[in-house]
Amino acid sequence: MVNGSQQQFFKSAGSPTPVNESAAPGRVGDVRRRNLSLVLDSIARTGDAKPSRAQLAAGTGLTKAAVSSLVADLVESGLVSEVGLYRDGERGRPGQGLELSSRRGVVGMEINVDYLAVGLVDLGGNLRFHSIVESRNRGMAPQEVMQRLGSLVAEAVAAAAVENVAILGGGLAVPGLVDEQRNMVLSAPNLHWENEQLQPGSLLEGAPLGVRLSNEANSAALGELWYGGGPADFLYVSGEVGVGGGVIIGSDLYVGPGGSAGELGHIVVHPEGPECSCGGAGCLETFAGQEAIFDAANIPDGSLADRTEQLLAALAARDPGALKAVHDAGRYLGVALASSARLMDIDAVVLGGHFALLAEWLRPALLMSLERYAPGLLEPDSLGVSSLEHSGTLLGAAGQVIRSVIESPFEFLLASKLA
Repeated sequence: MVNGSQQQFFKSAGSPTPVNESAAPGRVGDVRRRNLSLVLDSIARTGDAKPSRAQLAAGTGLTKAAVSSLVADLVESGLVSEVGLYRDGERGRPGQGLELSSRRGVVGMEINVDYLAVGLVDLGGNLRFHSIVESRNRGMAPQEVMQRLGSLVAEAVAAAAVENVAILGGGLAVPGLVDEQRNMVLSAPNLHWENEQLQPGSLLEGAPLGVRLSNEANSAALGELWYGGGPADFLYVSGEVGVGGGVIIGSDLYVGPGGSAGELGHIVVHPEGPECSCGGAGCLETFAGQEAIFDAANIPDGSLADRTEQLLAALAARDPGALKAVHDAGRYLGVALASSARLMDIDAVVLGGHFALLAEWLRPALLMSLERYAPGLLEPDSLGVSSLEHSGTLLGAAGQVIRSVIESPFEFLLASKLA
């Protein structure tokens, strides 16, 4: 699904400096770690170009012998595949191209308020399997939600087996503040979860890299950066039942000292507004969240798919109630973005989730609001819409694990008992 994305995927990481192993006696292991990362990173950065060993040597400054030895380890580990034969010039033997393996993958997983999703992403960034099921998870015990998610993960594992893709690990995204090191959801108001301990590794027993826990909006922002062509600096706005945000600065995710940066949905846009799930009042989420829009548009209760279809039909029919609900959501979103852009000096915004789906009707009110409260700060051309639809969070969650392999392939080789 996502091709030619490696250059974008690694644009934020500086290439490691090549080191001559013979010049560092007693530290050969450290040198090899660094050079393995350099070579794997270089293969990833070339995207669809599929460099040969000779091209890697020329590009990295390593000797051809060193590159051949490093590539041999990477091929043996399954991280790199040899593809095709071609000549680098008119003379010499044809060289084999090298690419990140399509036979190794990571499972991206998402728990949201009203659905569960999984996706299998290979090292090249291709989404090989994708499944979303509706699930009313609000107020449900985390153990039960994880059990339901486990059934969906089993489908991804089965799909991987059919396509002969070995699963290295997984990334699990949830709509709340998380402590990745302790595998805890510290606060997820829309799920009614507080200080809940999860066991994400149980979803992929035996995977050498385990399962990494992350925030849903942050993962979606990284998915947009790496696989959606996002700029180097932008604010990603995640529209679901809640409203989240992911801040990308200098092609890196900014989460703040406590990990909670980007909580756009809980910016107060109307001091006298309704109570919010966070315990405050007048938050953006209470006007522009998915359920807030459905309710304001008088869309009856039902499945997410049915309610979304009814809302889109009402908008297409120019129903006054639906148009006003989306107009108000856009207006209040503009208020929040005006404040956020001033505070963070961000000059680009990417809309995701239901904001992307409703962009045609949302955009006019949003732009009017931005012009009213922050004239000239965010130009119309700087307001983008994600093209990743419902896969951005999965790609970002999986991508964080893939990137950790690229940055530390030696550790992966050790974890998989291949070093």
